[in-house]
Amino acid sequence: MNLAILADIHANLEALTACLAHAERQGAEGYAFLGDLVGYGADPEACLAIIQRHAAAGAILVRGNHDEAALAGLGLDMNPAAREAALWTRTRLSAAERDFLAGLPYTVERDGTLFVHASAERPQDWEYVSDERAARRCLAATSASLIFAGHVHHPLLFHSLREPGREGVAAFVPQTGSAVTLTPGRRWLALAGSVGQPRDGNPAAAYLLFDTARRLLTWQRVPYDWMSAAAKIRAAGLPEVLAQRLGEGW
Repeated sequence: MNLAILADIHANLEALTACLAHAERQGAEGYAFLGDLVGYGADPEACLAIIQRHAAAGAILVRGNHDEAALAGLGLDMNPAAREAALWTRTRLSAAERDFLAGLPYTVERDGTLFVHASAERPQDWEYVSDERAARRCLAATSASLIFAGHVHHPLLFHSLREPGREGVAAFVPQTGSAVTLTPGRRWLALAGSVGQPRDGNPAAAYLLFDTARRLLTWQRVPYDWMSAAAKIRAAGLPEVLAQRLGEGW
């Protein structure tokens, strides 16, 4: 199966629809959404409607910290722009949409693969897995041989080291479009990058394709109409920084 893995959509409808269309052209047969479905962007209702349709068809979904903030869970613990966007998002969601977000689990495990928004170590604490130390703790918290996560908004791959005299975790920055083979005997932690708000200097939307049969990971970048997404943020009266960063990729 070709599984499309999308994280940190952040209510960016233009980025979401562009990635889903691209994934379909690439032969995606299944989907996983790794949290932060809402927050920052101006289209929470439209994005949730699309994701709910995929959920009804069997897609994997987990909860992100911005999803939780939209349910009044984290708003006061965020930076000012994120907090303002969370408060705005709450006013836009229907009771059914809030129930949908409230029903999302922190983790899902399927066939030795764990799906989580942040870290497998206390996933509800929303730790950023951005270095080898955090990756080591994440891998140690589960017996899964493969973990898919988001939260840090840029693509990254960690793997365990099992060499004589060396035991730990190494990091690897994947190249867009180049498949990475998950060799046996190692454990892997793949960060999908962000669909709706990339922060690696590339404004193109990011997602990940996983060929489950051949054990291949391929990171994808998809240009999209970020100017329309930014214009909607401004029209909604959300913080200007949330619009600016879409074109900058930071």
